[in-house]
Amino acid sequence: MNDIITKIKELKREKNAVILAHCYQNAEIDEVADFVGDSLYLSQQAAKTDASIIVFAGVFFMAQTAKMLNPTKKVLLPRKESGCLMADMINLDQLREFKSKHPNIPTVCYINSTAEVKTECDICCTSSNALKIVKSLNEKEILFVPDNYLGKWVESKLDNVKITTYNGFCPTHLKIKPEDIIHAKEKYPQAKVLAHPECSQEVTKLADYVGSTTGIMKYTIENPAKQFIIATEKGVVDRLKRDYPEKEFILVKPDIICQNMKWHTLEDIYNSLKYEQYEIDVDKDTIQKGVRCIERMLEVSA
Repeated sequence: MNDIITKIKELKREKNAVILAHCYQNAEIDEVADFVGDSLYLSQQAAKTDASIIVFAGVFFMAQTAKMLNPTKKVLLPRKESGCLMADMINLDQLREFKSKHPNIPTVCYINSTAEVKTECDICCTSSNALKIVKSLNEKEILFVPDNYLGKWVESKLDNVKITTYNGFCPTHLKIKPEDIIHAKEKYPQAKVLAHPECSQEVTKLADYVGSTTGIMKYTIENPAKQFIIATEKGVVDRLKRDYPEKEFILVKPDIICQNMKWHTLEDIYNSLKYEQYEIDVDKDTIQKGVRCIERMLEVSA
């Protein structure tokens, strides 16, 4: 493994490349990544990089977002199969139909959406800033696509704001049931429960903390508790166990794994850099129409 890590680092220097990795990726990817984090953090890094090539160890919509922020740079997705089931739940026609039923209402789109969907939304958000983004609009009614659960969680945190959500969801987070939290708490009664807002509200209501992957990781570092039940993708637990061995991190159930996020290996990263594959292309018209949605998010989150 050390040999391929060395080769990747050499290629990065040679080609002036940067590697962005989401924290749901296989933990081995961290050995070569320049930045590891959640969607907001990686979008911020993509927006300000001076690298010539961006290798995105994540899923398709993330690489698309990086391309929209860097239209003149080469953006590579090491495994082209790495999609997002939630993002696939809404296309441009479905968005237009949804908006036509609720006219003249601002639309917030979760970053887990395609470039085309972003062209007809007012502002983008991630799980770490969704509440802040919705507040920034200062509206009494909002449309939220595509994640029903994140949208409804945001609504539960606000007074006098109605959020009408599209019926999208994350299949991985919906594997987590309230009984899973209850059983884990019975086994680890002193543990704090940390959940991602893509989980159902029945699950988030049982949590001590609800937040993005970065928020969850930050909470475990700052909280004096020694045990944590983690209700999000396994990659978060893998990194916490590696970095903070003095604490105990319990994945709420063993199958909370996003297969699309887990495609990438070090060999894929190496081949992507060596052969400059697979390049993500977004047409100029889509970039022009959709990038403002992302830029507005970054401005609010600055």
